Amino acid sequence: MKQKRVLVLCTGNSARSQMAEGLFRHLGGDRYEVFSAGTHPSLVRPEAIAVLAEIGIDISGQRSKSVDEFVSQPLDLVITVCDNAKESCPVFPGRTERLHWPFEDPAHLEGTEDERKAAFRKVRDQIRQRIQAFLADESSVIK
Repeated sequence: MKQKRVLVLCTGNSARSQMAEGLFRHLGGDRYEVFSAGTHPSLVRPEAIAVLAEIGIDISGQRSKSVDEFVSQPLDLVITVCDNAKESCPVFPGRTERLHWPFEDPAHLEGTEDERKAAFRKVRDQIRQRIQAFLADESSVIK
């Protein structure tokens, strides 16, 4: 069975899309080849790395990438995780399916380290639930 190529896209490629890439890769296993990118890439947030490490997923080797790196590549699915990325998402060649899963940006929260990590955990768990629902639905379609 051919791996599906998935790109998770947001603005900064620093938090939501990075967590989604790690979670999707972990939960989807070898059925998916997963990438993330941003329309205005920055740096991977340490809070994103930390809250995924809490559940046994290491994204410390991931880097923030520009969507431009993927525009000419064949993709099966592009998932935007913020409204800004949805609006500025480029057109991809071929038959690329597009989904929009908006999540609140935990990177914008100010507060103590514990408060920031709590916001990242909340979004991590929301992303995990959404991916699990997607994978369960996709599995039921395949059967």
